Amino acid sequence: MAKMTVIYKTPKDISSFEKHYYEVHIPLAKKLPGLIKYEVSNGSVRSTTGHSDVYLVANLYFDSLETMMESFKSDIGQQCAADRRILASDDEVQIYVYDVKNT
Repeated sequence: MAKMTVIYKTPKDISSFEKHYYEVHIPLAKKLPGLIKYEVSNGSVRSTTGHSDVYLVANLYFDSLETMMESFKSDIGQQCAADRRILASDDEVQIYVYDVKNT
């Protein structure tokens, strides 16, 4: 299984961010080919390492990294990437993709 973790810093306009994120971005992302699961943090995100600027964390799950990469090459994937830039600049978000193994 592969996972994408998206970490958003606190937006300048929280209400506009949330409206767009929940009404536009999530419904669009849920159309990604091969997406198994989409989860979003609920409530405040606390850091045990002193980071205080994290507002929201999202995790997207796919069968494999290959499936994920192909998904983001699709038309919907390109729309998601463009829409993410509306929500947050590259300085306001961190995105990680990786394989997951159960231990």
